[in-house]
Amino acid sequence: MLQPLIFEDHYKKLGLELFSEENLEKINGNQFSPDIKIFFIPAEYELTVDFHQYQTKKPSLFFLTNQHLKIEKGKKEAMLLYYNRDFYCIQIHDKEVACDGLLFHNVFEIPFVELNDTEADLMINLFQNIKNELEWKDSSAEEMIRTYVKQIIIHATRKWKKQNLESTSIKIPGSELDIFRDFSRYLEIHFRKKHHVADYADLLHIAPKTLTHKFKALQLDSPNQFIINRILLEAKRLLFYTDKPVKEIAYDLGYEDPAYFNRLFTQKTGNTPINFKKNYSSGKKYNI
Repeated sequence: MLQPLIFEDHYKKLGLELFSEENLEKINGNQFSPDIKIFFIPAEYELTVDFHQYQTKKPSLFFLTNQHLKIEKGKKEAMLLYYNRDFYCIQIHDKEVACDGLLFHNVFEIPFVELNDTEADLMINLFQNIKNELEWKDSSAEEMIRTYVKQIIIHATRKWKKQNLESTSIKIPGSELDIFRDFSRYLEIHFRKKHHVADYADLLHIAPKTLTHKFKALQLDSPNQFIINRILLEAKRLLFYTDKPVKEIAYDLGYEDPAYFNRLFTQKTGNTPINFKKNYSSGKKYNI
């Protein structure tokens, strides 16, 4: 029997799982939901992340934290690297490659990067290096693995920026990118309690109008819309993946008046929460 590919030391944990169409059940459960996750997904896979469906045309990396994932189809071997914040998380320095950096929470809600053949080979080698270290169990394995994880994230962050910022009409100066990254991070932490732009402007130490103007200048949705979108996403998750009643979901998301939450959900989605729960079948499809 194969030994599990996992490193654990006190509170620190990292593991590697290899999978394909024959054993998708090991990936599609909830066992990895608390972890930070990096997936190497070959071409010709079909998967759903929250309520978006993807079909990979090229090898891709997916970066997930709290999202719901279901892989429906895929023949070639894929890989999942999962770890907790105690194993790898840089909060103060190197913000772009932290566990909550650009790849994992960003206002553009793009959780993946596509890879060309050279980039795919590089990533496969880095994953293989991690696999080797987990098998060898050398005393220096932890630091070596952390080095490989950081290389994966650095290369992927550069690719993400090139793919989504430099090759489109979205042009964000480096100094401005921190604001969007920090807004995304604060939103992920506080969306259940903080529902107003002023709340996040305070955390960012700028005026609410300034924050709104920065989003408008880049032709992005307003910060208020991003806040609403994040709340609605969590509402959809709770409706679809749990048996919680609408009233309890409203309270969980910081709304003391469930009727107001019901109206907001209906206005923004075109469905009442109850109808969404009954009728949702598939998300928007993306070919990547």
